[in-house]
Amino acid sequence: MGNEKSARIGRLALLLAMLDEGEEGPVLHQLESLVWRYCQGRVGAMEPQKIVAAIETAAKRHGVVDGGLYRDMHALYHAILEAVHGVTRGQMELGDLLRTAGLRFAVVRGTPYEGPKEGEWIAVALYGTIGAPVRGLEHEAVGLGINHI
Repeated sequence: MGNEKSARIGRLALLLAMLDEGEEGPVLHQLESLVWRYCQGRVGAMEPQKIVAAIETAAKRHGVVDGGLYRDMHALYHAILEAVHGVTRGQMELGDLLRTAGLRFAVVRGTPYEGPKEGEWIAVALYGTIGAPVRGLEHEAVGLGINHI
């Protein structure tokens, strides 16, 4: 990446997803100084499609992606799938395996490379718990997906 702005899009997305409310000030300040778009949210589900839908809806609602542009939605979709793949350890199933996930997510869109020809990239970070649908029997999980737009 070699960007003087230390613009590591995946790191910023992960921090945004992992930090508790009130702790994310420095990350938000950095995103704003880079003039990058972002959103955050939470999703609890037993089906991966609900996780995908929640992240897509938040990204469109906050102007991170344009729902009418194929390239925006395509890049977002693949970044989401990559992040979910990380959280589910490659299984991409939850409910059928009697597993549930309570996740926080962040979507960050920006230009992490110095050269303008490299264009925009999008990162989706997921952090939370996954496990049996019994409180206390879950464990932490994290996933990150990055794609070019």
